[in-house]
Amino acid sequence: MKMMQLEELMNKHYKKLNENDFHVLKYILNHQDTCYKLGINELAKKCNVSRTSILRLSQKLDFSGYSEFRVFLKWEAEKREEEREDCRSFESLMRDMEASMKYLKNTDLRKMCQLIDEADRIFVYGSGTAQTTCAYELQRMFVSQHRYLTVIKDQIDFDLMFPDFSPADLIIIISLSGETPSLIPQAQSLSAKGIPFISLTNLKNNLLAQLTPYNLYAPSQTVTVYPKTELTAFAPFFLVGEALFRSYVDYAEEKKNQE
Repeated sequence: MKMMQLEELMNKHYKKLNENDFHVLKYILNHQDTCYKLGINELAKKCNVSRTSILRLSQKLDFSGYSEFRVFLKWEAEKREEEREDCRSFESLMRDMEASMKYLKNTDLRKMCQLIDEADRIFVYGSGTAQTTCAYELQRMFVSQHRYLTVIKDQIDFDLMFPDFSPADLIIIISLSGETPSLIPQAQSLSAKGIPFISLTNLKNNLLAQLTPYNLYAPSQTVTVYPKTELTAFAPFFLVGEALFRSYVDYAEEKKNQE
């Protein structure tokens, strides 16, 4: 199976999970550096749930059982420890880019390319300045393929245009956190109306990614630089956006050859 992060697995299998599952996952997320050391009975006791609940949760996340899930948690803890050992800004950016490349190599974008190809209209919305810049870059690239993306400039325009969206359209939403309060109601409404949308977010458990099966992730860790200013790299977002475009170019060429 593809090696996803825990947050990505939670997004993917969100609809399978119940209140008990989220309770256990919350404990795991809050104790990621140590919980992999716990046996299934110990973890069940810590979370005040049954042994069977832990086993079922592991299987819902596509693991054969708790033993495989535990190995995965250990791998994640070791990876985080390696990242903490070198927290310099440049190395952090390189890690983000490498993680993005690894993610893209293991991600099948053909279904999203099909959505782009078949959509009557395509709209792109970025929930911030950098996100909107990424949206305009997507618009620029797709012109060469005669796919004309409309950039939704702000929340007001999104609200005004929303009643005109139909299931024949495609919306691409770019959000750093995937948790922007003003964005979630619109995403929920898109889902309810059967309007397909692609989410592009940071690689974390987030509401936006849970609302659509078409998820793109841009791994980007926050680093602190002098004087205590936090920075989040947006280069991975542009990289993933270009990967989507290049994949569409290949998709269109293959389709042309088949015809």
